[in-house]
Amino acid sequence: MDTIKTTDWKKLLITIVRAAIGWHFFYEGVSKIAAGNWSSYNYLVNTSGWFQGFYHWLASSETMVRAVDLMNMYGLTLIGLALFTGLLVRYAAIGGFMLLTLYYFAYPPFGSSIFRSTEGQLYIVDKVFLEALVMLYYVFSAKIGYGIQAIFAQGKNHSSSPLTENPISTPIPASDPSRREVLKNLATLPVLGVLGAGAFNMHRKYGTDVMSGATIQLESAALRELKGELPFGKIGEHQISRLVMGGNLIGGWAHARDLIYVPSLFKAYNTEKKVYETLMLAEKAGINTINIGFPSFPLMVKYKKLTGSKIKVISQVAPNMEKGDIYEQINQGIDFGAEILQIQGNWCDWLVRDQKMEVIVKMMDKIRSQGLVAGLGAHTIDSFIACEEQGIIPDYYMKTMHHDNYWSAHPRENRVPFEVDGFKSPDHNRFHDNCFCPFPDRTVEFVNRAQVPVMGFKVLAAGAISPEDGFRWAFENGADFICVGMFDFQIVNDVNITIDILNSMGERKRSWYA
Repeated sequence: MDTIKTTDWKKLLITIVRAAIGWHFFYEGVSKIAAGNWSSYNYLVNTSGWFQGFYHWLASSETMVRAVDLMNMYGLTLIGLALFTGLLVRYAAIGGFMLLTLYYFAYPPFGSSIFRSTEGQLYIVDKVFLEALVMLYYVFSAKIGYGIQAIFAQGKNHSSSPLTENPISTPIPASDPSRREVLKNLATLPVLGVLGAGAFNMHRKYGTDVMSGATIQLESAALRELKGELPFGKIGEHQISRLVMGGNLIGGWAHARDLIYVPSLFKAYNTEKKVYETLMLAEKAGINTINIGFPSFPLMVKYKKLTGSKIKVISQVAPNMEKGDIYEQINQGIDFGAEILQIQGNWCDWLVRDQKMEVIVKMMDKIRSQGLVAGLGAHTIDSFIACEEQGIIPDYYMKTMHHDNYWSAHPRENRVPFEVDGFKSPDHNRFHDNCFCPFPDRTVEFVNRAQVPVMGFKVLAAGAISPEDGFRWAFENGADFICVGMFDFQIVNDVNITIDILNSMGERKRSWYA
């Protein structure tokens, strides 16, 4: 009796593992079919590793891409269905092993970290590797657990038994073991129904957005609420959406006044997967550009490689004064493939404050010598005024632009140039990471005479001003673009607000320079 129970438990475990992997295959396949316009092209063309030439060759022809699409969509679905129900398991396992091998070597979990999967820090062994090993077990093992295939095997054995030659028909009692075995072998079917119903409800609520491998969910319901398309402008030869995504939130930087837990909260929420979801949602909502701090560049490179994204990257760069290498980040940014490089705002402030404007000139000359657009950022308007007086004019300005009509702004009479990113005073009447455009009137005056495009940032004073108020104030006072840090749940609303404001503005004092 104990032997029978042990055997049943082993068989049940084998069944659960097989069905779990089967569901993973099945859901991946059905999700790709449900997406309607899914294509393997981006996945193939951005592969890396030893066999990237093979995958790039597959992506070189529309016919081959279509064949790969069908193999993925329907191959995954049928293999998953067979594994889940326990039918033709060995053949399904062979097909599953072949697909998993192709997935594994497309983005192998070794070599440069830029090309690894999004599921943690892995080396050699990842989810695909483990599932492939399990597939090998089902290829070579006669023990496949409960499933439809076992019913046919029982029927075959029964028909070939000498007992079946007896013409006398004997009724089978309800408690006959063979009936119980049939029910056990059919047990995965109602489970498939329950999982399928749950997946259908989730798809109806959220929709699906699929990359080969992991399926990333985007809130399609929110995308359906978009009011139109974002207007575009130009910086250099680049078409830029009027609303640009800021990089602070995905980089984990937070201007949180005296709320010391907020940076940790941002980092906990914006996991790598969540960052990818946010970027994909932003692109689908019409935002085609992101402005990032330089440390976020490897993440953006990885995102673009994995998804085939065409999002434009503006990278802020800073001089390495300790090493005496003012071009270090510029050279790295060029190697990373930045479309636009911009001298970081706090560094522009510090270099002007310390009377080292020749560093700004050299950095801008270096950027332009590489054929790239050279931007200049600042928090204090005195920085731009001083540069203008020295004839230092960038290809575009990026300036903090917000009014100061909010509670946490300290009194104007207590504000001093270059205080942003400086000492955080415990005195509520002094700067404490609370005001980023300390002289809004002088900023507006400068912006309105600027002869190059202007991108406003910190337009919400790091969350102290509503988007309806902050966006309108920046655009009406001369900004050609606004750069805004956004969580995923804010993107569609911010895009709609931008569209509404730009459609209702009419003429403004400053001409559009982009």
